[in-house]
Amino acid sequence: MNTASIHDSRYSWVRLIITLAIATVANVGMWAVIVILPAVEVEFGATRAEASLPYTLTMIGFAVGNLVIGRLVDRVGVTLALNGAALVIAAGFALSTLAPSINMLSLTHLLLGLGTAVGFGPLIADVSHWFLKRRGIAVALVASGNYLSGAIWPTALADILANSGWRSVYLTLALVTLVVLMPLSLLLRRHLPAEAHEASAAASGQNARSTGLTPRQLQWVLGLAGIGCCVAMSMPQVHIVAYCVGLGYGPAIGAEMLSLMLLGGVASRIVSGLLADRLGGLPTLLIGSVLQCIALFLYLPYDGMISLYMVSLVFGLAQGGIVPSYALVVREYMPPREAGARVGFVMMMTILGMALGGWMSGWIYEVSGSYQLAFVNGIVWNGLNIAILLLILHRSRAAKMPVMA
Repeated sequence: MNTASIHDSRYSWVRLIITLAIATVANVGMWAVIVILPAVEVEFGATRAEASLPYTLTMIGFAVGNLVIGRLVDRVGVTLALNGAALVIAAGFALSTLAPSINMLSLTHLLLGLGTAVGFGPLIADVSHWFLKRRGIAVALVASGNYLSGAIWPTALADILANSGWRSVYLTLALVTLVVLMPLSLLLRRHLPAEAHEASAAASGQNARSTGLTPRQLQWVLGLAGIGCCVAMSMPQVHIVAYCVGLGYGPAIGAEMLSLMLLGGVASRIVSGLLADRLGGLPTLLIGSVLQCIALFLYLPYDGMISLYMVSLVFGLAQGGIVPSYALVVREYMPPREAGARVGFVMMMTILGMALGGWMSGWIYEVSGSYQLAFVNGIVWNGLNIAILLLILHRSRAAKMPVMA
């Protein structure tokens, strides 16, 4: 069988477009909870830290779902996984509207996050099998579905939120999820032939040996790095709406800044994908992490409305390519037949970092009365991420250097 006609083929790109459309809808559960955070805080009389719990539980479910659904995709294929996840997402939205307390709302968001995970790591792992030369841009485009979802849906749902409340928003999303995901999933039923894994497996095996780490060890090291970068990433993404409310700009301004940030993230992911096809996933990941750290520093001196619009755009442009780069590193260094599980694990760790950072920033705000220390906390965690990536890159390059006589 000629596997060259399978990878990077016309069908590969058609599949990529369908997958991106699915991701744009499937990921909405991750962002809807951020937009309703101020309304939930008022309705349940919750503190900022308590109102952040639904997001934290969403991200915990999202994290576990990336691992569980990723393994499921390895075994039964992406179509069955998508259909099951669509039902879980719709149930999560519907049950959330019945929640009588912030604690019950948090539990329903755990379910919502579990289903929503199908739109991220599992889809990224699936599409990565269909590309070799252009895997970087393919993974980046599918990962952009997460940010496109965050950029499109908060603004699109703003009128429903203002006129009918957050429960109407959630019922609308439950219906949209079922109507869109289940039919589109049927277009992804084709399976990649087993022979097509061979070329990818040879390259990943050689890369893995250069690090001096087993796949399991590298997986855990990447997971720790992912926690560090995403604790840092979560501060602006999770709290920008609440931050703007506290500054007196209102939730609508905060939602616009979030959309701008995420649109910048889409552009960043595309550029990072193109860059990864030339440099590789690991150097691209390091570049993104350094740029994110610089962008976080810009939040410290600037809190004017126009300044925050600009800094939020810069932050989005800086960090958008980070998380998909982890998936590329996994695919470059680990066996392809384990892609769903391995990508799912590392994505799980990055998302746990988002969950931890989202809660931590709310707690720091409650203790200190401002978000300044929360930004500093993010910068420290970002530094840990950079140190780990430099260590992996050094080990890899040192192993590949010729020994001088």
